[in-house]
This record gives sequence, structure tokens and C-alpha cells, in this order.
Amino acid sequence: MTIPKTHPRYQSLCIRERLTDGVRTGITSQVGLIAHGCGEAFDYLLGERTTESAMRAEETAVAMLLAASRPVLSVNGNVAALVPDEIIELGRVLNAAIEINLFYRTEERVRAIADHLRLHGASGVLGTHPDASLHPLPPDHPRSRVCKGGIHDADVVLVPLEDGDRCQALADMGKSVIAIDLNPLSRTAKAATVTIVDNVVRAIPNMIGLTLRMKDLDADRLDDIVSRYDNEETLRTAIEEIVTRGVAEV
Repeated sequence: MTIPKTHPRYQSLCIRERLTDGVRTGITSQVGLIAHGCGEAFDYLLGERTTESAMRAEETAVAMLLAASRPVLSVNGNVAALVPDEIIELGRVLNAAIEINLFYRTEERVRAIADHLRLHGASGVLGTHPDASLHPLPPDHPRSRVCKGGIHDADVVLVPLEDGDRCQALADMGKSVIAIDLNPLSRTAKAATVTIVDNVVRAIPNMIGLTLRMKDLDADRLDDIVSRYDNEETLRTAIEEIVTRGVAEV
């Protein structure tokens, strides 16, 4: 489909095209399209912009990842379809591992995503041969499968477009969890250590820029940024921003 750049919904339609292409190539699950539709509705309410509270959360997330000993970026089908170059670049500037971790896991999808990321320049992608489990998720369930040396051993995990059960499991294992979720009311948003209420196509590029600006900060400064962050306040502010914008446009 050719989308004219003059179309008022150009960016949104391009995102939809990338996701449907992902379904055709085996990267994105059909259920992932439904998840995107839910997020897109919240993005409309936010004005399809990075709010001030989201930018503060992104700054905190970068500080947390820079201070981490074993940072890991989790990638699912939607992330691979929408921001493959960006997630790889973020991993590079943070010196963080990338691991494929899927809710609807099949070995075919994992291989397709790994090949897709390698095509975009990634190396050392984890997740094709998981050898550990997330607890308390059932160890025999595909979505609990992770890698030692990756998510299982990480101290900080970025989980864009995550599901609530896995986010809670990561938190229960003592990890700091950074979620990117446009729904400030979701279980994921509430369970995460830091929730970025923003579209992943804006959040990841923002975090790359922040990393480049913050990478030389000392440990005390990074710890100060993290210590001043309040996730409950961020979620309340995101809801207020949605409501306030809606009332202003009535």
C-alpha cells in the first residue's frame, strides 16, 4: 500500500503497514495487531506525542540502564517490526544484550525475528536457545523461557510492549523493570519499576539521544536521577494528561 505523505494519518498508517508486513513475514503475531490497536487508542488520547512525564520516565530509564551491571533489552514481534534499527542502536550505545522473548512463542517466529534483527545489523542476539525460566511462571510454558546470561541474569530489563504476568515475574525476581506501555492503567504499567507511557517508535529514539547525552554522567548522578523518580506519580500524571487534553478539546 502506498500512503501519501499528505495523509493526516500518515505516520499511524505507516506503523500499521509495518506491523501487517511483520505478520506476513512471520515476525508479528496476529494478536500483536490487536495489542497495537489498543495502544494506538491511548496514543490518540495523548496527542501522539511524548509528554513531559514520559520524557522524565525515559531519562530515568536511561539512567537505570547506564548504571546497570547486566542490562538487557527484551524484543518481541511488534518491537522487531517497528523499531529494529533503533533497538539495535540502543543496545549498542548502552552496551546491553538483546534477547527475543515472546508471549506467543513458536520456534519459527523466534528464528524469523532473529534473522530479521541480524539483517538489520544485530549480533549476539539471545533467545533462540533459552535455558532458564522466569518464576513464578510455569516453567513448561513457552513464555517463561529465557536465557541465562540474558534476561534471567539481568539486573535491569527493558520490556517494550510487555504483558503483565511476565513483567510481574521479573519484578518478583528482584529485577528493575522498565516498561514501554501506552496504557497507564495496565498491569504492566503498575508492576514496572519505570513505566514509559509513550509510543515505542518515539520512546526508543528518545532513549538513544538521552543515552548519548548521559553516558558520561558519574554513578552518583545516575543514582540521583533514579532515586527521585516515582512511578505511581508518573502514571497519575499520564492519566491527568489524557483527561486534560480530552477536556480541552471538547
